[in-house]
Amino acid sequence: MSRKRPGHVRTKRDNRRKPLLLSTIQPQNINVREGEIMTIVCPDCETWRRLMGETQLKIREHCPRGCTSRTAECEEHPRCPGSNQPVRLDITIEQWGEAMLAADSTATSRRSARQHFKPIPAPAKPVMQMSPMPTTSGEALAAYRDHLRRCRSSVSGSRCIGSYRCAGGARLAAAYEELERTEQQRHREARIEALLTRCRVARTWSRHAEATGDSKAALAKRAGTTIEEANNSVRARSAGSVSEFRGPDVPLDPLTIAV
Repeated sequence: MSRKRPGHVRTKRDNRRKPLLLSTIQPQNINVREGEIMTIVCPDCETWRRLMGETQLKIREHCPRGCTSRTAECEEHPRCPGSNQPVRLDITIEQWGEAMLAADSTATSRRSARQHFKPIPAPAKPVMQMSPMPTTSGEALAAYRDHLRRCRSSVSGSRCIGSYRCAGGARLAAAYEELERTEQQRHREARIEALLTRCRVARTWSRHAEATGDSKAALAKRAGTTIEEANNSVRARSAGSVSEFRGPDVPLDPLTIAV
């Protein structure tokens, strides 16, 4: 049996099916570009096969199992029913190219948008490791100097060198500048707030005294009020004098109790 030369059709026989029209084939399932080998997807085994011939195109005879060479083992396999299937070019190559572009644009619009995953943020530092922000310019200056001492002695690539400051150093420097600029204003506001607080407390106690003064006078004991007021009054007394409102004398004689 003589070997068939690839690329030539030596027989006029076909598979006795109606020819496949180029206008009815999906444009992505056939390639008829000029200067390239014409290929088509076999309608039976759905694999790419070569189109043979120049005027009368046919699908090349092939094995449905995907054999790439005509070996003795492949000769025993049955031939694919799509072999020698005639194909007719009922439209021009330009019209097929336009249909190919239209199909490509439609497929592109059907593709889902590309997903962009955000990077996972680094875990926050524990609260016990967080350094509190300084509240005064002195604390900010001390924290800034301590940071410079530790940062310059480290081996990190982004440490404070010369006039360059890392992120932490720049933050402390900005905090010190802000506290130094607003320190006098904050002290003045603190003094004003303290005075206002004292005034509010004084007014509260005065209103409380006015509201409860009459009730205390009405509920006070009538007996002993004069003596209590005299003892509570602040008057200058001469040395060795005795108050005229003192109580009875304390007994000094020994007391014998009969048993």
